[in-house]
Amino acid sequence: MGVADRQAIRADWSFWARAEQRPPAGDWRVWLLLAGRGFGKTRTGAELVRARVGAGRARRVALVAPTAADVRDVMVEGESGILAISPENERPVYEPSKRRLTWDNGAVATLFSADEPERLRGPQHDFAWCDELAAWRHPEAWDMLMFGLRLGDDPRVVVTTTPRPTKLMRALLADPTVVVTRGKTAENRDNLAPTFLDQIVRRYQGTRLGRQELDAELLEDVPGPLWSRGMIEAARIAAEPDLDRVVIAIDPAATSGGQSDETGIVIVGKATGHDGIVHGYVLGDLSGRYTPPEWAKVALTTSRTHGADRIVAEVNNGGEMVEATLRVVDPNVAFTAVRASRGKVARAEPIAALYEQGRVHHVGAFPQLEDQMCGFTSGFDRTAAGYSPDRIDALVWGLSELMVAPIAGQGIFELYRRQAASGGDTR
Repeated sequence: MGVADRQAIRADWSFWARAEQRPPAGDWRVWLLLAGRGFGKTRTGAELVRARVGAGRARRVALVAPTAADVRDVMVEGESGILAISPENERPVYEPSKRRLTWDNGAVATLFSADEPERLRGPQHDFAWCDELAAWRHPEAWDMLMFGLRLGDDPRVVVTTTPRPTKLMRALLADPTVVVTRGKTAENRDNLAPTFLDQIVRRYQGTRLGRQELDAELLEDVPGPLWSRGMIEAARIAAEPDLDRVVIAIDPAATSGGQSDETGIVIVGKATGHDGIVHGYVLGDLSGRYTPPEWAKVALTTSRTHGADRIVAEVNNGGEMVEATLRVVDPNVAFTAVRASRGKVARAEPIAALYEQGRVHHVGAFPQLEDQMCGFTSGFDRTAAGYSPDRIDALVWGLSELMVAPIAGQGIFELYRRQAASGGDTR
């Protein structure tokens, strides 16, 4: 083949795409591509944008991801993003400062973060690509997008996401007008690094986390969880109230690296209602895999952003090094060290009781934290689950600091468990 022919066939997505990556036939408005990690979801979304723009069927495109960084780093600039998959003669002009892509034929794509749903209130579009919808903190971003999807005679949206049992995901799956395509990570094994398959797939295959992230199964609550989706959903709110206190809670990982546990970092606050009862509020979940200097910087930056009055951290693994790491970044940080003397389940039970009472509210959605919560049972086994519940640990430490008052001579968790079990006042 000549150079031109080779270039042409490399750019011909219809030649390379697997059947599950091709858009469904017929008159659909929403295509939900529910697939595992590494399936090729991003490439599918980017190629569909390219195809519809090239055919003149998309003139005003919305690109929406969980955060602004996700839109930029994955959908636009990523290895399978719009810029990378577009042949040179079709590549749009990218203006990061304007959050905009512009093609030679006049089509324009605008970048949106689902963390800012109000930005979607005014613009109109004839096509949209939504990435990782199940991880959107503010489901109302979907509503705002759909209200604006009204240009042209055939407005459509493609959703590429790994599944999580959120309220929005359930609604889409129950909607008979939504076309659903499912796919597993293994279907794209020819294009995945052997180390990924060896290290990740083998480690998580068959676990609950692996079934969700690799096999794209939509898993509902496990039997006997301390928290349920309904419990969390019933107390969810959209806006943060005036708070009396805010703390940043940290559950540091013992090691750092690609195979290490996550460091849990959760922001929580409390406020006293008109009836005098204290309510807790989950404001953010910044957990992830960090080195000690990285998690210290994240925690302290977040502390300043939210006006937190204290950082609470478990010191079982790091001892004095946890506080020392924080003070390297900020010598004046207000710090409280907590040490686990009971098991994870015993520590979590009193906080779960607060949720049952409707006294803890999530301000927005935190899919990964909520996944852990709804998979956490009294018989939790981290080996079977495929992860350590570090996000839960941070949540528990933070809400305990704010909402559980110790009495001299009694362990804080044992005291609260007794009060909650007896129906006593736990304010």
